[in-house]
Amino acid sequence: MNIVILGAGQAAASLAAKLRALGHAGTITIVGDEPVAPYQRPPLSKAYLLGDMGVDRLTLRAPAWWAENDITLRLGERATGIDRAAKRVTTDKGQIPYDALALTLGSTPRALPADMGGALRGVHVVRTLADIDALAPDLTPGRRVVVIGGGYIGLEAAAVARKLGVEVTLIEAAPRILGRVAASETAAMIRDLHQSHGVQLIENRALDRITGTDRADGVMLADGTHIPADTVIVGIGITPATELAEAAGLELDNGIATDEFGRTSDPAIWAAGDCASFPHDEFGRMRLESVGNAIDMAEAVAANMLGANQPYVPKPWFWSDQFDAKLQIAGLNHDYDSIVQRHSDSGGSVWYFRGPRLLAIDALNDARAYMIGKRLIESGRSPAPEAIETATDLKELMK
Repeated sequence: MNIVILGAGQAAASLAAKLRALGHAGTITIVGDEPVAPYQRPPLSKAYLLGDMGVDRLTLRAPAWWAENDITLRLGERATGIDRAAKRVTTDKGQIPYDALALTLGSTPRALPADMGGALRGVHVVRTLADIDALAPDLTPGRRVVVIGGGYIGLEAAAVARKLGVEVTLIEAAPRILGRVAASETAAMIRDLHQSHGVQLIENRALDRITGTDRADGVMLADGTHIPADTVIVGIGITPATELAEAAGLELDNGIATDEFGRTSDPAIWAAGDCASFPHDEFGRMRLESVGNAIDMAEAVAANMLGANQPYVPKPWFWSDQFDAKLQIAGLNHDYDSIVQRHSDSGGSVWYFRGPRLLAIDALNDARAYMIGKRLIESGRSPAPEAIETATDLKELMK
């Protein structure tokens, strides 16, 4: 069986590796529009931008590994169409036939429109190696940066910029940072962290536009406040890369819609990672944007492409490094109705409940709480909220 994988990120690398580990002997071709082999994205805007990690350490596999496993990398090549009837992918460099096709196309950062200054020089997003290489020269000590967006993308960018000696102001239009993804208690810990490092946080203030003629020179808020800046970083989220799937007539639903096995509406085409949504018994159709999901779903899809017929059941986990702090998250806090918070000298943990059921945990600089919470959630166990609040040793919760 000739398998073609479109997209050359974490999910693609994991899928290809799993196919070979499971004994697939047919051809595997990965097509990616970036000129570099699959690499880790999370360190890009942190260790790589700080200069603590080189490109060679970003790559997911050593160059020789791809040849040893007979996996063809077609890099710097952009897929432009999928002919489902002919089972053929068209790229800007030719055509590639397939017996089975996997879409691991990832996602693209949301950009501000040109009429809001989004096309000005000095305006950056942080997603790819090229994005970070373009941003790095603008982050020198003493310069002024405005970060637009108080989600994890914007907060991580703000933290790195501040560590590089840049004056940082972060703008969040919603009432508070992390409004869509975390409880106010978690947001408060992260807010304190940033303010203690000199980041100016402006919440509940909408952006009107980025100012400047040729190059950005600041931002104008909706209330008329102008904040000068030498550089603007836009961190307002990502959208699943669905253009190829849509043009091919595949079903879309918050991304490329798959069944519980990772198969799209075309039985010869599969999808995994940021671009793919899948059914969930409790939360309906969902899409997860995380390294963990990219790996786990890709490996499940690889097995199902070879006939395993095992539904994908996610075990969500996430993390965010900001300054010298690590925020670790397990589970999904959808529809929580109460929380329990535990404090520690360097952070603490927030435990999310719906009724008596433990749904998720956020742990800031508290690896012990994270590991215990993750094990409880994955095993379906829910300690009483008061037991979490009063436990002197969280290991007691595992009894």
